[in-house]
Amino acid sequence: MKISIVTPSYQQGQFIERTLQSVASQMSPDFEIEHVVFDGGSSDNTVEILKQFRPAVRWLSKKDNGQTDAVNKGIRDTDGEIIGWLNSDDIYYPNAIVRVVAYFNAHPEIDVVYGMADHIDLEDHAFESYPSEPWNFDRLQETCFICQPALFFRRRVIEQYGVLDESLNYCMDYEYWLRLGKAGVSFGYLEEKLAGSRLYADNKTLGSRVKVHREINTMFKTLFGRVPDRWLFNYAHVLFEENSSTQFGLSRNVYISLQSIWASLKWNHKLSTSMLKQIKQWLGL
Repeated sequence: MKISIVTPSYQQGQFIERTLQSVASQMSPDFEIEHVVFDGGSSDNTVEILKQFRPAVRWLSKKDNGQTDAVNKGIRDTDGEIIGWLNSDDIYYPNAIVRVVAYFNAHPEIDVVYGMADHIDLEDHAFESYPSEPWNFDRLQETCFICQPALFFRRRVIEQYGVLDESLNYCMDYEYWLRLGKAGVSFGYLEEKLAGSRLYADNKTLGSRVKVHREINTMFKTLFGRVPDRWLFNYAHVLFEENSSTQFGLSRNVYISLQSIWASLKWNHKLSTSMLKQIKQWLGL
């Protein structure tokens, strides 16, 4: 069996060597691993690390259209039966791929398998477990319980359902899991820790929470025709945290309730932009 690991990268010289090492340490006589890195033209020490790293990995450093574009290029440029996507600031835990291959071999009917994971800090120390859960499609629509670096899928999934949506900058992974679940793809849950997902202040997702939630809401509208109430509430909660409550002269609960109402009108009802603007003024937002 051949395993393809795709790593999108940009300005991650601080972490990428640890990412590369975590993949190189997975080698086994029972399978072949190809690791490709698509870097968006980093100006830090990323390229120097890629040049010197042993065992050598296949890489390209060239301006691209962002992380989603880089992942899709990597998928198209590889041919492994199993595909993993590991960002350049995340790591695999020892024997992660051994466990994944064993799971796929034991469950030929499963197309996607995901495991447990940790959130790790700048020094690779785990400080909390990622809130993973057993597979449940309805539950997945309420919360993303799948940690992206701990998920692997068969190439036949790509061949049948396509690659990531390149219009998305933040929730491309979540959209893909939902898209596959909606199509009836079989998911399996491996109750073992497979990866460390780095969480820190400069992390793209953590540093752009309002944009992330706005994109998630729009994604749900596109994929399902409406946004679940929980995500509307999450959006309102993030808005409150990002803006001082004194700015609006409203209490926390009142502000979140009003913002949730406005978000519902925005995403789940067909109102014009001018009407939405007027309603927002009426709500005092």
